[in-house]
Amino acid sequence: MYKYFSSSYRFGGFAGALSILAFITLSFLYPDPTNLTLIFGYIITPIAIFLAIKFFKEYSNDGYLSFAEGMSVGFVAYMLEATISLGGIWIVLLIHPNLFDQVKDSKLAVLESSKESIITQVGESSFDLTLESIRNMVPFDIALNDALWKIIPGLFFTIIISIILRKNPN
Repeated sequence: MYKYFSSSYRFGGFAGALSILAFITLSFLYPDPTNLTLIFGYIITPIAIFLAIKFFKEYSNDGYLSFAEGMSVGFVAYMLEATISLGGIWIVLLIHPNLFDQVKDSKLAVLESSKESIITQVGESSFDLTLESIRNMVPFDIALNDALWKIIPGLFFTIIISIILRKNPN
């Protein structure tokens, strides 16, 4: 079993740690680091998945890779990245409530500045519901959102990379 997931653990764990580091670093530069952290996740997630699958194929599986093996290795990599990122960001926001307040205020300001266009597109009740959900937001919500935006693209990238790197013995 370790043969299948050793590269996933390494690259998924490293990507998760980099995601936390990016969140912390960006929090010093911007009042709301969440959007830029998501963009960073879109870059690091496919790299981590590719490297995990490639290393598995080359160093653990004699140059062969079935689609199922690629999907399994990729799944472990992006889920580990998402889980580590979720835990790290949640802890950072709990330790630094001022950062959480900055993020929340920034999201409220963006919502208020776009109020007219949002009401035009989806209606006032949807705007009010969104406003209420942001007001009731807790640190775990921000961390969970970050994790979900690593899992969803992670699945897509895993499918593509598994197909590209697939090589079965003849």
